[in-house]
Amino acid sequence: MNFAQAVALFAEYLRSERNASPYTLEAYQRDLAQLQLHLRERAPTSEKDISLLDLFQLRGWLSSLARQVTSATIARKVASVRAFFRFLEKRHILRKNPAKMLESPKIRRPLPTFLNVDAAREVLDSPSESTAVGLRDRALLELLYGGGLRVSELAGLRIGDVDIAQSEVRVMGKGRRERLVPVGASAIEAVQGWLRRRGELASPLVATDALLLNTKGRPLAVRTIQILVQRYGALGAGRADLHPHALRHTCATHMLDGGASLRAIQEMLGHASLATTQRYTHVSLESVRRVYDAAHPLARAVDQG
Repeated sequence: MNFAQAVALFAEYLRSERNASPYTLEAYQRDLAQLQLHLRERAPTSEKDISLLDLFQLRGWLSSLARQVTSATIARKVASVRAFFRFLEKRHILRKNPAKMLESPKIRRPLPTFLNVDAAREVLDSPSESTAVGLRDRALLELLYGGGLRVSELAGLRIGDVDIAQSEVRVMGKGRRERLVPVGASAIEAVQGWLRRRGELASPLVATDALLLNTKGRPLAVRTIQILVQRYGALGAGRADLHPHALRHTCATHMLDGGASLRAIQEMLGHASLATTQRYTHVSLESVRRVYDAAHPLARAVDQG
């Protein structure tokens, strides 16, 4: 079997059996396409017969990338290749898995970006409530912060996904896993305010029940949401680097600071692994250290003069 045929089988497996998102599928295919191009140039026989591919060729590919991309990018490519060859081994397409001994570079994950409570409130209060667009933007900011939603989850919300009475939204997360997310009174009020004016942006030419609409009546795109969050971050908190995921991080951090358990936060955010949620404990500890250093007398160096 040649490399392209093996990739096609793997892609079909991800799509039909794993219910992988389009973004995940695209990432795997992009990484494997880069490996295929490398083999075509350096080891054409392995591209034509994937059973001839070995660990040294894989290492050679990664070495060729080392000066071009970050260690985090290489680690992702290693994960893609491992998953690909593990699939081929389980399906008995390959007898030996050449990626089994492939090592991933150690990477230091940066702490998640988040806002303090006052800055978060300033961002949420930035949109004007006198226009339909402003009410829409207030609703999207409240849902990102109040529900800790991913930007793709927010963009995919339909009107029927919001339960006003129960103060919760039904979300389709990664791997097409559905979950119910509680949101606060502030978010529900913002959504109600937007729904009362949603008809001003709706178009008779576009039939959609998407919760959030652009000015042409179409569902609000992920990229547009990212731009809006950046704009209100700069306007409300002087943070032009603000992005939707930072509001998700902020939600989790403030819940943790308020006494919520890691398990509860994991369930709300839809994390598959508790290890992902545990990153927020480091953020909270950093906040505690800053307060301690500023307030505790023993935190300051003793004056030796």
